[in-house]
Amino acid sequence: MTALLTLEGQLRLVGLALVVMGAVHAVLPRLMGWPADLASTTLLTRQVSYAHLFFIGLVCVLFGLLPLALAPELLAGTRLGTALLAGETVFWGLRWVFQFTVFPARLWRGNRMRTAAHMALVLLWTWVAAVFGYALAATP
Repeated sequence: MTALLTLEGQLRLVGLALVVMGAVHAVLPRLMGWPADLASTTLLTRQVSYAHLFFIGLVCVLFGLLPLALAPELLAGTRLGTALLAGETVFWGLRWVFQFTVFPARLWRGNRMRTAAHMALVLLWTWVAAVFGYALAATP
């Protein structure tokens, strides 16, 4: 249990969370009601939406597999490990910013499920960005 509290343990947990987040993208359209929402758009718009969704899910999985499988290597202080930590920190830090700028309160306020999802994602992106940022700062 204490191993999970180490920086390596936190990196692995973040990796697992990102892999799960990527897998959730497989059912996200149904959870969000996108088939009905996209039905009135052109075929091109629907296909682009689903293609982007697939690649976002894939990026989550791949970005999660790095710390899940290679946490010690990321923390070793090599140029590659440091570059990967910097990239993950910037990427997930920007995702945290987007949670507040791209998704304004009018999209979720007043809807319990969307409010809960917004708060959960704020906590998730805060934790993910903080772990990568701390790991970046702590590497030799």
